[in-house]
Amino acid sequence: MSIWPKIEQAIKDRVLILDGAMGTMLQAYKLGEEDFRGQEFADWATPLRGNNDLLNITKPDAVRGVHASFFAAGADLIETNTFNATTISQSDYGLSEHAGAIAKAGAKIARAVADEWTRKTPDKPRAVLGALGPLSKTLSLSPKVEDPGFREVNFDQVVTAYKIQIEAMWGYVDALLIETIFDTLNAKAAIFAAKEIFAAKGQDLPLIISGTITDKSGRTLSGQTVEAFWHSIAHANPFAVGLNCALGAEEMRPYVQALAKIADTYILAYPNAGLPNAFGEYDETPRHMCSHMMPWVEDGWVNIIGGCCGSTPAHIEKLADKAGKCAPRKTPDISPALCLSGLEPFSLGAA
Repeated sequence: MSIWPKIEQAIKDRVLILDGAMGTMLQAYKLGEEDFRGQEFADWATPLRGNNDLLNITKPDAVRGVHASFFAAGADLIETNTFNATTISQSDYGLSEHAGAIAKAGAKIARAVADEWTRKTPDKPRAVLGALGPLSKTLSLSPKVEDPGFREVNFDQVVTAYKIQIEAMWGYVDALLIETIFDTLNAKAAIFAAKEIFAAKGQDLPLIISGTITDKSGRTLSGQTVEAFWHSIAHANPFAVGLNCALGAEEMRPYVQALAKIADTYILAYPNAGLPNAFGEYDETPRHMCSHMMPWVEDGWVNIIGGCCGSTPAHIEKLADKAGKCAPRKTPDISPALCLSGLEPFSLGAA
């Protein structure tokens, strides 16, 4: 029996807590090349260190430990360790043919840990979000400055990559999280893939969609504003929409506020633990991060909060302690309008 109906009830009563950064926690293990290879890929021709998704197969206890640490910190929802578990992203390591197995292993680990914690705390059900990352290749931008029309992949190839990933995780995840979207066209391919799988299975899963504002311009990498991004993906009727990554909580504030005003669904936000320092590390303390995010809760902007790059169980514990019992945002009634978007939004008929 799916745990999701209990999540749907819980989100009406309080702000839900998402987990923190998988990569940050795995880095703390200080794993070497041999750890990433394991016995299964001991003789692989390509270096594999840094392929965190592969650890679902070669170091599952490490992944399991990260999930458990976030649940212990108070998370209601965890993301599978499958951010790059697609044929396209795994091609960087020559592992495209193993992408499905990597995704399935990650989903199975997360499911087992979530079920264990739900049994421990039946009054606080724990759910699994199948993480679909943005891919290492983009549909909207050319990697060749001299050839703006060039694309490394086409829409059908991206849809196929996502379908393989979703199919592999099916039966283990409660919802799908299309996250860290810097190119809305990639996200639309993921949505299309999910809908095709749903039709084939005769069952829908909740969709959660999270974009990323790349800098203080307030736009995604492919150029859309927050409002235009929402107009582009609202047709998917997501369970929740939000923002993650790229920015710390202080910098993300105006964009969370903008999305909360226009989206007629739940809002999630999981910023980085500040901006990276000169060494690529994140210095923002749990107390500091929480101090920036609590006004979002108090002002009624969010329904789900958590952390992205640099956030640890200590960050999530602080958020759970301060926000986990607070009233969630109430979904606004949005006047019917024709909402279009390019890089900018356009609404015809809005009040």
